Amino acid sequence: MLSNFDFSVIVSSLPYLFGQGMVFTVTLTAMAAVGGVIIGTLLAMARLSGIPGLWHLAKGYVELCRSLPLVLVIFWFYFLVPYIGAYLTGSTTPIQVGAFPSALITFMAFEAAYFSEIMRAGIQSIPKGQTAAAQALGMNYWQTMGNVILPQAFRNMLPLLLTQTIILFQDTSLVYVLSLTDFMGAASKVAQRDGRLVEMYVFAAVVYFAICFSASYLVRRLQRRVAIIR
Repeated sequence: MLSNFDFSVIVSSLPYLFGQGMVFTVTLTAMAAVGGVIIGTLLAMARLSGIPGLWHLAKGYVELCRSLPLVLVIFWFYFLVPYIGAYLTGSTTPIQVGAFPSALITFMAFEAAYFSEIMRAGIQSIPKGQTAAAQALGMNYWQTMGNVILPQAFRNMLPLLLTQTIILFQDTSLVYVLSLTDFMGAASKVAQRDGRLVEMYVFAAVVYFAICFSASYLVRRLQRRVAIIR
């Protein structure tokens, strides 16, 4: 098999694979991670707020997302939301959302459920005495969270948040169902065009492994530093 392995196909496709495919993957990962952490933090705070209706709503959302496959959620949002939007607005035609906004919103909403559990663990890891001290100074719940608890929780949970982001980076390959050109989609298009499936899929696997392994190694080093500081 190696005697028929054509490296020239890989070399000639590098500008397309990284200039378009990898840029799209990294952009989607970064935007979805930032949005997911923000929404996830709000969900974690809602679950710890003690407000019955808010607590049940946040818990139900997290459990629902964690019980569904991501690819199914992507399909739901892309195909059903336009019709739901048309129904709510009274429009006779489906509301056009677009493939990229659909993918971004889906990843943000879906990953928020996982980020929220990480942040909830981080918040609960902070000694309760700090919350009591903040309240003794006259801070309300949201001020206590924003000024005292969350900065420490983010530091403690940073390695786990980055690990979940690595998983998100891998999951972005699912956007192929919307015909978006991420790195995996770009490799697949080149493979189909040139009839070199082995070369392109092997190369894609090597790239994903190199990036994820390197990122995981850096996260482990960061985790040791955070543990020493703590």
